[in-house]
Amino acid sequence: MPTYVYRCPQCQTEFEFQHGMREKPQVPCPNCGTISEHVFVPSGVVFKGSGFFNTDYRNDKGTHDESPAPCEHCSDCACDQG
Repeated sequence: MPTYVYRCPQCQTEFEFQHGMREKPQVPCPNCGTISEHVFVPSGVVFKGSGFFNTDYRNDKGTHDESPAPCEHCSDCACDQG
């Protein structure tokens, strides 16, 4: 079950609370009992390596490679049947 960060709007206490992703519980502050607000915490995920558009489709100069021109056989593809 994921852990979420909450902040009390009255006493500014920050605390963690576990609940399901689809649940929207009213979480009371452990300090004063006021219903707390969910705090957005950015994820620590970093996408590196092959398999991502920015790393797979760049040439040595850091710009995107141009797509091959369509063949005469097809009007919108880059197959070798032309």
